[in-house]
Amino acid sequence: MLSSGGIMDADEEQSSSSGGPISSLNSLFSFTSPAVKKLLGWKQGDEEEKWAEKAVDSLVKKLKKKKGAIEELERALSSPGQASECVTIPRSLDGRLQVSHRKGLPHVIYCRVWRWPDLQSHHELKPMDNCRFPFSAKQKDVCINPYHYKRVESPVLPPVLVPRHSEFAPGHSLLPFQQIPEPAMPHNVSYSSGGFTNNSQGHSHLSGGPNSPMSSVPSPGSQHSGPQSPYGSNGLPGCLFPVETPPPAYSPPEDRDSQQGQNSGLSDPAAMDTSSIISSEVAPVSYQEPVYWADIAYYELNCRVGEVFHCQTNVIVIDGFTNPCNNSDRFCLGQLSNVNRNSTIENTRRHIGKGVQLFYIGGEVYAQNKSDSAIFVQSRNCNHHHGFHPSTVCKIPPGCSLKIFNNQEFAQLLSQSVNHGFEAVYELTKMCTIRMSFVKGWGAEYHRQDVTSTPCWVEIHLNGPLQWLDKVLVQMGSPINAISSKVCGVKYEPCRQLWDLQITRPIVLTIPSVCIEAVQLA
Repeated sequence: MLSSGGIMDADEEQSSSSGGPISSLNSLFSFTSPAVKKLLGWKQGDEEEKWAEKAVDSLVKKLKKKKGAIEELERALSSPGQASECVTIPRSLDGRLQVSHRKGLPHVIYCRVWRWPDLQSHHELKPMDNCRFPFSAKQKDVCINPYHYKRVESPVLPPVLVPRHSEFAPGHSLLPFQQIPEPAMPHNVSYSSGGFTNNSQGHSHLSGGPNSPMSSVPSPGSQHSGPQSPYGSNGLPGCLFPVETPPPAYSPPEDRDSQQGQNSGLSDPAAMDTSSIISSEVAPVSYQEPVYWADIAYYELNCRVGEVFHCQTNVIVIDGFTNPCNNSDRFCLGQLSNVNRNSTIENTRRHIGKGVQLFYIGGEVYAQNKSDSAIFVQSRNCNHHHGFHPSTVCKIPPGCSLKIFNNQEFAQLLSQSVNHGFEAVYELTKMCTIRMSFVKGWGAEYHRQDVTSTPCWVEIHLNGPLQWLDKVLVQMGSPINAISSKVCGVKYEPCRQLWDLQITRPIVLTIPSVCIEAVQLA
């Protein structure tokens, strides 16, 4: 039976689901109030009519306790172009509401009912400047006025300008390139109530706060600029990137032309006309969204298991259950078999549970831990943003969410790396791969030094950034800095001869103190 607010606790839900004469009687005499009917008149879309009706009915019961609240909501819905006041309800302990066995964030629920039926996550929403009680403020009241929120916009990333030829002598790049050496073991950071903590490095700047980038309910509109990092994954100084302007959202290929046409008139710097600065001396390389924004491979120790999962929808669930259907939005690890699986892997797989939910929204990738055990993420883009070493592993506790990739920050790094030469751009390929382990961590604080020592993990390849890098590298040609094949002062020219011999199977050739394995030739 629904409570006065339309929210059901565990006991109420159990008694309601058990049925009985009382529930049958309530069903017989149930009716929709005039206020609910009027508000449903502004509902968008035609799916889940019953759920929307229950959500609105629950809201009306709450708003009746505040004088003029229902009238203000009706005014906002009937006149979207005019300014309106906040319409608030009390914030629950975990920030969520349960309507008809479904839990969700209140502002997301009512934005979905009255504005965007396709809304998937709070990451897609940002509060308007005139909203005094946005969900992200974490006040005791939450504004659910759908016109006090806006969806993340989609500015167009500026093209990367690649010089067609180098003006420097061979062996020199435009700027010095310095590759950061990898540590013996990755550093570890984890989240607590105070934000990021790092026992292996002890940097004081890793502490978060109320606006920490990881929280049990992340702020949909919050942006966090990390400390200036001494570790650029490509050897660059750790720059602070402006992230207030949302990066581009994912859209299917057929929608991109219309979106770009709509955005062409914006005064955003990212959408500015670059024709005046593009000359015959540079080749502009633009970002294009692929059909599959990511590919996910599942591993047990150092062995890949099953086929690669292609991500087409912008919300993907990786869980430990056994659904054999080829769902486009769900990668079930429980149904994958491996004859080499040991007891440790079996036990770990049983604890994956609901796993992790990946969101690709507004050019940003978020990972939300839905399981009852921690997950561990190694993302160079995320580490650069927060000032960590590139190989740092972040622990995400259950219920927490972390932004693990940002297209706009990657675009700025790529534009800067072009001036450092081929090697610096190629180094960014490491930023396009994200590794994520379930239940078991690795790094300096664990006896597992590498991700291939963890029982169950996935590798996520971001196809859009990888394809963009590929186009830039093709324009750049080849590395300027010469590389020689010298071991102990001996240059082994016979390697070139091996390729000329049209060898059809792998061989091992021995040169004085040098052993070379030749790959199979076509």
